[in-house]
Amino acid sequence: MVDRQGRRASDSSGDITRRELYFFNLYRLLEAVVYLGLILSPMAGDWLNIAHSGLGRTVAFMYCAVAVILVISTDQMRRHLQMSISVALAIDVVAASLVLFSIRGGHSSIPMMLMVNVGVAALLLPFRHSVLLAGLAAAGVMAPSFLALLNNIPTERSIVEAGLFGLAYVAVAALCAYLGRQMRETEALAEQRGVDLLNLEQVNDLIIRRMKTGVLLVDDANHILRINESAWHLIGNPSPNQRDLGQVAAELSRRLYHWRHSGRIDQNPVALAADVPEVIPRFSRMAPNDDTHILIFLDDTSLLSRRAEEMTLASLGRLSASIAHEIRNPLAAIRYSAQLLAESETMDEEDRRLVEIVNNHCTRANEVIENILQLSRRERSRPESIDLNAWALAFVEDYKQSNDIGQDHLRAITQNRQIEAMVDPQHLQQVVWNLVQNAIRYGREPGAVARVVVVARMVSDKGPPVLEVVDRGPGIPAKVAAQIFDPFFTTSEYGTGLGLYLAKQMCESSQATLEYVPVAGGGACFRITLSASATLPARPSLSEKA
Repeated sequence: MVDRQGRRASDSSGDITRRELYFFNLYRLLEAVVYLGLILSPMAGDWLNIAHSGLGRTVAFMYCAVAVILVISTDQMRRHLQMSISVALAIDVVAASLVLFSIRGGHSSIPMMLMVNVGVAALLLPFRHSVLLAGLAAAGVMAPSFLALLNNIPTERSIVEAGLFGLAYVAVAALCAYLGRQMRETEALAEQRGVDLLNLEQVNDLIIRRMKTGVLLVDDANHILRINESAWHLIGNPSPNQRDLGQVAAELSRRLYHWRHSGRIDQNPVALAADVPEVIPRFSRMAPNDDTHILIFLDDTSLLSRRAEEMTLASLGRLSASIAHEIRNPLAAIRYSAQLLAESETMDEEDRRLVEIVNNHCTRANEVIENILQLSRRERSRPESIDLNAWALAFVEDYKQSNDIGQDHLRAITQNRQIEAMVDPQHLQQVVWNLVQNAIRYGREPGAVARVVVVARMVSDKGPPVLEVVDRGPGIPAKVAAQIFDPFFTTSEYGTGLGLYLAKQMCESSQATLEYVPVAGGGACFRITLSASATLPARPSLSEKA
């Protein structure tokens, strides 16, 4: 982007230099024509004292030819600008000196015309070159008078006057060189500012084009001047040739008309086309009391709802965590008291049943508190490389020892190859423990035992490694499956709706993914896709441990 704009600015600078050089060459041609006119004019003898008419004619004709050649070769001169201008100015000085030598009268006109050459050259050349060439011009103007003085030739030009012209050349060259340097610096700064503004304009266009908020610029004739991608989608992806707002989005045009005449905005959401989200239009003038250009902002209500939901969830999480901390201590006291009460030898069977109910509900309430505290803590993941086969076998043994699963079946299926994965073992333990508990609790047909399998395998020979918890229950309906990972969503009257949400969050913190996969023929599969650390290829075969 910068290079393209920089080349464009450089081309513009080149055009300016060419134009200046072209007019400078045209002025030189004008000088040559004036010299030629002075020498060849029939009235020259009346008011000019031509001492060397042959020399004057020869110089005037040659200078005129050189001037024409320089005008034609302006583009070639730009390739070697400093050398070309220096040589051309040297030719100007020599021609002016020879013409002055051949004409003894009208001495002030030719040095005055040469002053323009010196000044323009100083504008286009560095300071040293310009002052050096000004000195050459001063010497060229003084040379005819000096020669006349040495040869005792009567002349109207005095050496003092010629010296003053030479001094004026040096002063003009110095002043024009300074102005030229300032001009070039200002031009370079302007070009750089132009490049910066063009780049900034492109960045702004890119930002506006990628904004989630729809933006349209409309003139007083309801003609769409600019539109970004979001607005184009929110008004139904119209044809690029359709620019009339009334035809593209009639309801938006009606609200704009109402706002222009009443100043009030309709805040009700509206769908501007079929199968697009509802939006809330907002209008703004580009300038106060100016309706020629109106900015229209289209706020997607689904994005606003999502942001509000995220804010609500964050606030609810902080509130729930504070409440959980306050409840935890009284709950522990109730449970401890119930345990002491259960140790009484005089308690009858009915009272023992009531104490058991108290303990069970205290346990359930404590699980809810632990889930809420996990949601608020968001412990940092510490991934490490583990052998997924060994981990799955160890997990099944640990779960069976810690829980009485009764007649239910839980087994691990591994591959006869080393499967290494990068994951936080503690997070993986919590996630799989939650998934197995849900599978044993809900993954069974009515009146049947639960059959749950923990599978460690590779998706392909090159990975990635996955860990699956599969049951043979009734499965999860598609409508419910779309929401099971949402916070606080549950189909159980005793659930909190945080278990699967926390499991997904823990997986993501370990650069893993958790997804639900329907099982053909009935059942549910929760698949954890992990990051591979190393794989040792071998001929895969399945082994089981009941």
